[in-house]
Amino acid sequence: MMSTPEPPPAPESVDVPIVLRRAEAGDVPALVALENRVFTADRLSARQWRRHVGNAGAAVILAVRGEALLGAAVVFFRAGLDIARLYSIARAPETRGLGLGERLLEAAEDAARTRGAARMRLEVREDNVAAQQLYARRGYAPIGRRDGYYEDGADALRFEKRLDEAMPSS
Repeated sequence: MMSTPEPPPAPESVDVPIVLRRAEAGDVPALVALENRVFTADRLSARQWRRHVGNAGAAVILAVRGEALLGAAVVFFRAGLDIARLYSIARAPETRGLGLGERLLEAAEDAARTRGAARMRLEVREDNVAAQQLYARRGYAPIGRRDGYYEDGADALRFEKRLDEAMPSS
């Protein structure tokens, strides 16, 4: 079980490795604390986190260092469809520059492949250029937009990636 909301130590000051693992019910308080630190709107509640962690149609992947939760990704699956949906990636602000977002995205893609998904789709805020660049680097292509998608009225861009294709060369 994860300890609750204390911010993790500065990443460069810790020799403990970052480990990716599946979330468990006891992780919910730390997930809520991370969500509240990272997002100002469109936050998942404790009830939603409990539902996702216990849902066979979802994968909640954590990035932890010791007892500190540094990031999380949520992927949804629907029976009979070969499309997975990346619902959320959140990483603690102090992890910027560690490549944690990319590691979580890669783990989400691996989880989707394991479940038989041939494609991954996601929405990203139109004003979140850093995330859009990450998705483009990982082979995602824009497939549309959703006007007023977010709680604050911001628009979303939709992206998709074929999971059975090789990564584009850099």
